[in-house]
Amino acid sequence: MADAYEKNKVNPPKVLVLGLLSIIMIGTALLRLPLATVSGQPLSWIDALFTATSAVCVTGLVVVDTATTFSTFGQVVILTLIQIGGIGFMTFATFFAFLLGKRISLKDRLVLQQALNQNSIEGIVRLVLHILIYTIVIELAAGLILAARFAYEMPLGRAIWFGMFHAISNFNNAGFDLMGNFTSFTRYTEDPIITLVLGILIFLGGIGFLVLSELADYRHERRLSLHTKVVLTTTTTLVLVGMVFILLIEWNNPKSLAPLSPFGKLLAAFFQSITPRSGGTMTLPVAEFQQATIFLIIVLMFIGASPGSAGGGIKVTTFATLIGAVWAQAKGREDVVFFRQRIAPALIYKSLTVTLSGLFFLIIVSIILSITERNVPFLSILFETTSAFATVGLSLGLTGELSPIGRVIIALTMFIGRVGPLTIAIALAQRQQKEYFRYPKGNILIG
Repeated sequence: MADAYEKNKVNPPKVLVLGLLSIIMIGTALLRLPLATVSGQPLSWIDALFTATSAVCVTGLVVVDTATTFSTFGQVVILTLIQIGGIGFMTFATFFAFLLGKRISLKDRLVLQQALNQNSIEGIVRLVLHILIYTIVIELAAGLILAARFAYEMPLGRAIWFGMFHAISNFNNAGFDLMGNFTSFTRYTEDPIITLVLGILIFLGGIGFLVLSELADYRHERRLSLHTKVVLTTTTTLVLVGMVFILLIEWNNPKSLAPLSPFGKLLAAFFQSITPRSGGTMTLPVAEFQQATIFLIIVLMFIGASPGSAGGGIKVTTFATLIGAVWAQAKGREDVVFFRQRIAPALIYKSLTVTLSGLFFLIIVSIILSITERNVPFLSILFETTSAFATVGLSLGLTGELSPIGRVIIALTMFIGRVGPLTIAIALAQRQQKEYFRYPKGNILIG
């Protein structure tokens, strides 16, 4: 594969980074237009840049209220940026090239391979077409259901817009909403239709397009890859474990679960466990949670969604691989085994690299923000940093209070969170230099 890179002189990481930066700059310019705001006054460059970055990186952190600040034009721009950022600009480019009858070159396939985090270019164009089909079907179906629900409390046209906006936002794990006053969906905490539809959208958008493709083909293929099995098992386990812990910790909290009915508590705990996958939408005021719950959400956000999805974080497969390695060591086994298949040592090293790189980055950014954002509790800073890095969008209320330098740092964190782990994976996937000798083996004490 490295020969292919050299032969075609294409650098997929550079293409992806420059492509995302270009879209962010275009989005910033559009959101700066007087037409984009309700008041007709242009946003500051920092606020426009922050909003565009948050939309393209499908994060959902906002420094101005989306519903009351932006006009319909501005909201359409944000929604377009979310859709492009969620499924990838290369996916759109490939689709339009396909419609125009143009040949998809090897260079394009190599970039698509990295953008979708695939191991090879085989079947990559077919996967792109499947991604577009699944996206349209899922977003349209969910949008119509939400529109029917919203139609009970607003005019039909507005209900359709609300339904489609929130379907696209949540399927792409973006977290932007039009509820107003930074309240998200807290007034729909016990509404099963809205809560379940949004939760399913976040789940489907977070498991990855390859998994969606295999699930759609399962009726004919009757088999699932190891990747899909690990993603589904780990994601479901994390959601259920998170739900149980939130119920236990918040059951008697008068500012969260205590006022709700038993069914409402289950519904709210389920949603708040699934949204850290990278969703960013909330049905409970996260800032009112107990500190233990807040820290649990930080951990869930850091783990994030699945490779090849709209979500961020170190990814559930990375987490599962590390847990498998720990379990193998505890059992005195040499191999990490999932579903009777052995995990290659290179993948374990890659998982360690991605995880430690993410941890080091979070530590550095949190320290810097602790200096720039004085008198802010460290837990709030860590929560905000993790939310930005994992492209989640949940906040304890700090985003709108950030200083100009703090907003730039968080915007940069969102961007690095969107492309950083991917870039690391690409670097590790490059052909390694052949070693003609090995150093003698040495021993150090561990633990």
